[in-house]
Amino acid sequence: MIEINKHKYTFPKILTFGFLIVIFMGTILLSLPFATRPGETTNFMTAFFTSTSATCVTGLTLVSTAHHWTLFGQIVIAILMEVGGLGFMTFAVMMSLLIRQRMRMSTRLLTQEALNLDHLSQLNVVYLIIRLSLLIQLAGGIFLFFDFYPCYGLGKGIWFSIFHSISAFCNAGFDLFDNSMANYANDPYMLCVLAVLIVAGSLGFLVWKDILNYPKYHRLSLHTQLALRTGAVLFVVSVVVYFITEKNLAQLSDKLSFSNRILNTIFMAITPRTAGLITFPYTDLSAAGLAFTVILMFIGGTPGSTAGGVKTTTIGLLTIQSFATLRGQRDTTFAHRRFTQENIYRALTLLFVALFILLVSILVLVETQDLPKHDSLAYVTFEAVAAFGTTGISLGITTHLNLLGQFIIMFLMFVGRVGIYTVMFSILNASTAAKNYRYPEESVLIG
Repeated sequence: MIEINKHKYTFPKILTFGFLIVIFMGTILLSLPFATRPGETTNFMTAFFTSTSATCVTGLTLVSTAHHWTLFGQIVIAILMEVGGLGFMTFAVMMSLLIRQRMRMSTRLLTQEALNLDHLSQLNVVYLIIRLSLLIQLAGGIFLFFDFYPCYGLGKGIWFSIFHSISAFCNAGFDLFDNSMANYANDPYMLCVLAVLIVAGSLGFLVWKDILNYPKYHRLSLHTQLALRTGAVLFVVSVVVYFITEKNLAQLSDKLSFSNRILNTIFMAITPRTAGLITFPYTDLSAAGLAFTVILMFIGGTPGSTAGGVKTTTIGLLTIQSFATLRGQRDTTFAHRRFTQENIYRALTLLFVALFILLVSILVLVETQDLPKHDSLAYVTFEAVAAFGTTGISLGITTHLNLLGQFIIMFLMFVGRVGIYTVMFSILNASTAAKNYRYPEESVLIG
């Protein structure tokens, strides 16, 4: 704990309130008259919802980002995406570097908590986050400019390049076309640049650090190996499943060539894990395709990245643990290392709490919202998981939610981005103080 104004605040509480402060600042800025285009009106809830979605890098919106907001409003959204994607503590460290002020120990510990670092010795990853993020987004913006400039000219081309580079890298899902990237479904260059930005943002900064240091140390941490292998397996499985369920996007054969349908299928295998940029309406997907998309949105990206969801390492660890248990093995091992019991317990708790929150949210939404009579449960489930996974892909019911529904979606976006443990520890006033006694052990029947 650290002490502020003689009151004790836990790190999770500070992180939670920090994100809330960013959201409310964004709400105030988006509520200003010059943030909205002439002829449009912005009420408090619209500004609040948009600010939450941008800060939580989700992309679900109540109004069109392209047509409702002025350039000022769009700049505010871009800044919120950047702050939300990299974490507000990263920007606090950046400000300390700019003014050349030494960070206090409390700030260092808080940054460690925010970035899911195991040790303070890993804090130098913050410098990597700042440099690498800016470099990748700058490079992405330059590559996107080559495509945007011929269509939109110099000024608009630069702004579109910056905005969509931030949106893709931060896995935010916002766009300035009102139909996501549907206009570029036949543009392999654009889709490849966006795909690289999305993958770069969802890998996680500790993974990037290990990859960049590999030529020097010739080793990868257990976290990096698990994240890379799980991500690779998910990508291959996703491509295969979508090829089977959508028959290489046969429903778009009149709009896309065979090779472009293959590329769009690959792009579709990348984006559901929290990116949210799409090249066609997901209402065109088969039931099996939608169900698999829900699974991908729930899993999300890598811990310590701009992505949401329960994270790839959680799923990878629990998969390995399940196989070990079914084989009667005592230890859960991977890459010649044994996972700690605390690791396994945290992963199981995270999965259980995530499913519990989603199930309760879906139940309340189904009961309280005016939904399509056909497949209403599927629509709500998709929307709820998209919010929790900070994906932003929608089947179109976000704008039809009532006030309660909007608050539930905002809560799911917030929990998905800030983290279940951080939010729950804040709500439950979790303390790390150890008890000086333990109860006797006893088993119950399982399965």
